[in-house]
This record gives sequence, C-alpha cells and structure tokens, in this order.
Amino acid sequence: MGPLDGIRIVDFTQVVAGPVATMLLAELGADVIKIEYPGIGDITRSSGFSKGGMNSAVLNCNRGKRSIQINLKEAKGREVALDLVRDADVVVQSMRPGKIEDLGLDYKSISKINPSAIYVSLSGYGQDGPYSGRAVYDPVLQAQCGYVSLQVNPEIPFPDLMRTAIIDKAVAWEIALSVTAALFAREKGSGGQELKIAMVDVAISFLWPDGGMAETLLDEDVEPGTHLSRLMNMTETKNGHIVYFAVTDNQIKGLYQSLGHPEWFTDPRFATREARHTGNNNEILGTLIADAFRGFDTHEIAQNLHEHSVPCGEVTEIAEAHRNAQIRHNQTFYEWEHPTAGKVRTPRHSTLFSKTKLANLANAPLLNEHADEILNELGIEKSDRDLLKENGIVP
Repeated sequence: MGPLDGIRIVDFTQVVAGPVATMLLAELGADVIKIEYPGIGDITRSSGFSKGGMNSAVLNCNRGKRSIQINLKEAKGREVALDLVRDADVVVQSMRPGKIEDLGLDYKSISKINPSAIYVSLSGYGQDGPYSGRAVYDPVLQAQCGYVSLQVNPEIPFPDLMRTAIIDKAVAWEIALSVTAALFAREKGSGGQELKIAMVDVAISFLWPDGGMAETLLDEDVEPGTHLSRLMNMTETKNGHIVYFAVTDNQIKGLYQSLGHPEWFTDPRFATREARHTGNNNEILGTLIADAFRGFDTHEIAQNLHEHSVPCGEVTEIAEAHRNAQIRHNQTFYEWEHPTAGKVRTPRHSTLFSKTKLANLANAPLLNEHADEILNELGIEKSDRDLLKENGIVP
C-alpha cells in the first residue's frame, strides 16, 4: 500500500508532462482514471515503438492508470466527466486556457460540486498573458528559457537542444510535489484549492540553480566567475568518449596523474586556477589534456580517474544503461509481461519507502480498456452504458 492509497485522481492530460505527473502519483498508490478523447485518445498512442495496441510512450507515461474515452463535446459526455470528478481527490487538466471553461469542467465549476478537490491547471505559458494562447512543446521552451544557449561544447561552438523532454519531466515532478503538498494541506484543514502551473515558470525554476548563476547577482561590481556549464567536460578517447568533472585542486591533480602527466601540477602555467586563467594557458592545457585522453582506451582512463577520485563516466548508449553495475544493484529497472505488448522494461519509482513500500506498476491501459468498469463504479446500468456507446459518448 503506497502513501497515496485511497486517493482518486481524474486525469485530463495528454503527451508527457501531465501524464508522467499522474503516473508518479499512481506509483505512490493513487487510483488514476485517464480520460481520453474520441479517436486515437492521448496523441502519444500514435507514436512509434508499438506492439499489440500498446506503445512505449504510453507505457512510460501512463503505467498504473485506468483508461476511459469520453466525448466531452457532448453534454452527456460532460455529465459522465462531472460524475467522475464529483468524488475525486485530485483533478489534473492541461487544456489551453479558456477551453476547459467552455466545457464547464474548470475549477470554478468543479469546486461547486466538489469543494475539497485539488485541481491542477497546467498550461504552457500561464492562464493569461501575451503568450497564453500559444501552443508549446518542450524544445520550444528550451529555446526560450536559456537551455539551448547553454548546450555549447567549446569544441563544437554552436548551441543545441537537450534531446530529451527535460522540461516536461521537470513539470511532472513539480505537479506531483505540489499535489502531495496540497493534499497534506487539505488534511490540516485548508480544503480544496486550484494549483496553476505554467511550464515556462517550471523551466526557469529548474534551470536557475546552476544555469542562472551568471545572471543572479546584478550589481556592477560583482566578481566574475566561471559558469558551471563551462566546467563540464566531454572528451574523445581512443575508442569512444568520456565525461569528467575536475574542479578542486585535488581533482585536477588526480586528472593530471590519471593521464600520466603529474608534472603538469608543478608547471607554473597550470598549477593554480589563477595561472590556468592567465593568457592562453587554459587553451594550451585543454589541448594537452585532449591529446592525452586520445591515447587511452575509455574503460582504462575511466578506471584511472576513479582511482584518483575524479568524477567521470563513460558515454554509454541508452540501450546499454540497464547493464550498468550500480543500476543493476539498485534494481532501478524491472521487467514484466504486458498482456498484448509482451515483455516490457520500465524503471521503478525512484524513492524507496521503508514503511509504505511501493509496488512496481506492471500494467498500462489499452485505449478505453476500463470504460465498463469505471461506468459501473459510477452506478450506470448496463442498458445506459450501451446507450452511451451507441451515441458515441463513451466509445
């Protein structure tokens, strides 16, 4: 039994941010009902890597949920949705501002029939403002919020995207955090409330601890420093690439020793931070280090760096990540059988609870898989369920 056992969530979201958020809450024990729309349902159901009516995007974003398709454009469909949220603890929606009001499923409407509900309004830019009506996806926010500008390797001097939906997933964790906080506040007597979460706000907040270091102190007499992004190093080896991070004197000394050049630490050009940043010494040192790395096999230099306590990691193909010795030890991944998709590998919830232990979610819903089950729980008789299907309200 997870810590959110007994909590019911109605999920009107699609794609990654909202669905991953409610999946995290499902991992914590909540009962999540995923509302999908006529046709293909959640648009990620049309993505690739599929088998047996299931694909990897749905498996990675919607485990542990139940699925029902509802035509919200029809009054009868909205009635079913209202019945679902009437007794829900949490409602999460990610429609463009104004759309949810048109459907009568906005917080103002829901709070009248369920004042204790925690209601999440997720948007790209906010519920109002100059960009509120714009469509937005993760890479667009990466561009606008500064992520792309930081992805500059000095050896390849042009910006690039982070080729993963990093902001969507940061938003998911923010939603899950905020929902659990709001549920805790409700337990203490605060009642229900609306949580307005804009992806752009989360993008800035998530980036700022390190990415915003150079833009934090605003006075003109601030002493300059080195941006953290410039201290992150990826370099070529004899047979691949490695990432290392050497900042302290001990780490830099360990780097020199690992590369077989302990004399660099006594070289007046490279021995201190001040010296390395004098003239073109840093560029000279960078060339020497790069040349030295190319003389080593990746695994060999990684072992040297580990022995000298220099943080490093071999660049590994994503297909090989599950073979990592520590990841295997931690049992981060688990494998299970889906009824139609076959053998599946997915990660467990990251946190290990000592008392309210979490079950691995070895399931993900096919489109509309639980329609009859959910409608029956609402007390809708079979004849009425059949009528809803005939009229295309619940396919």
